[in-house]
Amino acid sequence: MVNSDYLKNLNKAQKEAVTHLDGPLLIVAGAGSGKTKVLTTRIANLIREKKAFPNQILAVTFTNKAAKEMQIRVSKILGSSAVGLSWLGTFHSICAKLLRKHASAVNLNSNFTIIDTDDQIRLIKNICKAENVDVKKLAPKYILAIIDRWKNKGYYPNEVNINYKDIYEKTILPIYKIYQQKLTDLNSCDFGDLILHCVKILEKNSDIREIYRKNFRYILVDEYQDTNFVQNKWLNLLVGIDQNICCVGDDDQSIYSWRGAEIKNFLEFDQIYKKTKVIRLEQNYRSTQNILSVASNLISNNQNRVGKTLETTMEDGDLVKLNCFKNGKDESIGVSDEIENIRNKYSLNNIVILVRAIFQTREFEERFLKIGMPYRILGGIKFYERAEIKDCVAYLRLVNQEKDDLAFERIVNNPKRSIGESTLKSVHEFSKKNSLCLEASSKKMIEKNLIKPKAKIGLSLFLDLIDKWRFDLKKKNINHVKLLQIILDESGYSSMLKNKKDLENENRLENIKELLSAMKEFDNLESFLEHVSLATSIDQDWEGEKVNMMTMHAAKGLEFDVVFLPGWEEGLFPHQKSIEEKGQNGLEEERRLAYVGITRAKRNVLISFSMNRFYQGDWIDSMASRFIDELPEKFLEKNSFFDENKDEIEDFDFNQDIEFESEIKSPGWLRYQKRIKS
Repeated sequence: MVNSDYLKNLNKAQKEAVTHLDGPLLIVAGAGSGKTKVLTTRIANLIREKKAFPNQILAVTFTNKAAKEMQIRVSKILGSSAVGLSWLGTFHSICAKLLRKHASAVNLNSNFTIIDTDDQIRLIKNICKAENVDVKKLAPKYILAIIDRWKNKGYYPNEVNINYKDIYEKTILPIYKIYQQKLTDLNSCDFGDLILHCVKILEKNSDIREIYRKNFRYILVDEYQDTNFVQNKWLNLLVGIDQNICCVGDDDQSIYSWRGAEIKNFLEFDQIYKKTKVIRLEQNYRSTQNILSVASNLISNNQNRVGKTLETTMEDGDLVKLNCFKNGKDESIGVSDEIENIRNKYSLNNIVILVRAIFQTREFEERFLKIGMPYRILGGIKFYERAEIKDCVAYLRLVNQEKDDLAFERIVNNPKRSIGESTLKSVHEFSKKNSLCLEASSKKMIEKNLIKPKAKIGLSLFLDLIDKWRFDLKKKNINHVKLLQIILDESGYSSMLKNKKDLENENRLENIKELLSAMKEFDNLESFLEHVSLATSIDQDWEGEKVNMMTMHAAKGLEFDVVFLPGWEEGLFPHQKSIEEKGQNGLEEERRLAYVGITRAKRNVLISFSMNRFYQGDWIDSMASRFIDELPEKFLEKNSFFDENKDEIEDFDFNQDIEFESEIKSPGWLRYQKRIKS
């Protein structure tokens, strides 16, 4: 049954966006402005007004979840009339459908296989082995990332113009050529090929291109600011003579350039389509006016944007809190105290801590574990459960205790020491037979010459290092922090991460640096290892409410009642690497990220920074983020722990004589005391 009232619940701008049917249309949809509602209602209206049959509408999203939600919403409006929306889906799903119809045009059969990441890595490894490329120095994941970047730019191997200053690109291009030929030979393609092949088919075959241009009477695109070059080119090739393309997005939320997204697609839309109608959705249905005012003022400092002013019909709400702390530990205490104060008002599930970099969660995790505050890491792994952290702890555990077979197993061949599964199996069998731990068994087997020569060399070197580190710890009295630094260097673990070109390794190194900072808080190795054991043994999977932690990138599209934004310090946010690599463009993307973080909040935002950070075992002075200077004073409530340090905070006049509750007085501390006494 058709819902004839589907236009009545739209505001003026939304209604205009739905009913303006013909010609190119750019909908600038601010955060929380109901863009999904507009898109789905627009599809329903096109069908209801008989402008197109369902199968003549191409509607493209970035996620299966978004596509499914759109399908459900259209069906609620049109009922059975919505049947036949066969071209509503993600870029990849729609391109896969097109490619199966025209696979022969790119030398594939219609039953081609779409390979996953694991298959891609396996194929790259085989190619590297055949071409004598050292995967220890040039990781398959990094090779695939570069290949994917080229495909996002629309390049087959013969179309790539490499940067000859980049030694890696010179090595990777021949691998790309072999890789692409292998895919063809296997009648396969990867996800990048799905779009790239379709673009090439449409470019080279005007007859095929015209078929789809005539069929797709209307094209709609969600999250247009996140499109890359090849996705945008594919869309342009499908646009017919009437130019009935409608793109919806928010240039102020373009934060994925590192994934290939190009904001210029959005900014230059009206240059490609000269008769573009621009409609701004500026009515926000999520946040209070004070939150929107802070976010709008901040983002107005960006030069490359279409521009809009968000407004809400909601109350002004609470002022945005801006808190300064002496150090990172005090920041975690201050945040936990704030959560304790509001947890009776808001569900923990509706409270989130958004960080710029994932290593920042460590101090909050430590604090929450200590006071019994339940939490979850969304889109990531808890600090002490991250692989590189577990590796470091395993090294320390084995140095501390030779009978720790689990630690031995984890690190004996990490980094690679030519100690394979067959060797480990033999050691296990010897261990069981002689009732010895794995380390002692290894030493005995080396004495008896029971290990193959290559593995024997690697295993001997490893055992010698373990003995040397124990001597450093017990005889030289080297402290546990310095010991881990020595282990990371002498084991080759640091070199493995630094030398191996891998996009994930930067985060791994940051996490290890944060681990070194954490270790400084403990008097000795034993107390630190005990802490780790207790931290990882606490059941964090209990049912009920939990505080959320995630990166700002992962939070896009989500909303919470209360948002905490810690660590607003120069170098961390905006991130130094982003500015160094991309200059002004990088700075503007960091500011858009700040905007995304603030606009996730419905009721309260709490921004904080610290004057000192404990980093890699040393205290460093921090400087407040330049973004804090851009926050409008009249919408802020400023507090400081340390009135005596006002003069050190150059950017502010902290004039409120307010102190946070001390750690001892906080509800979390009281709960912790009760727990340890029971």
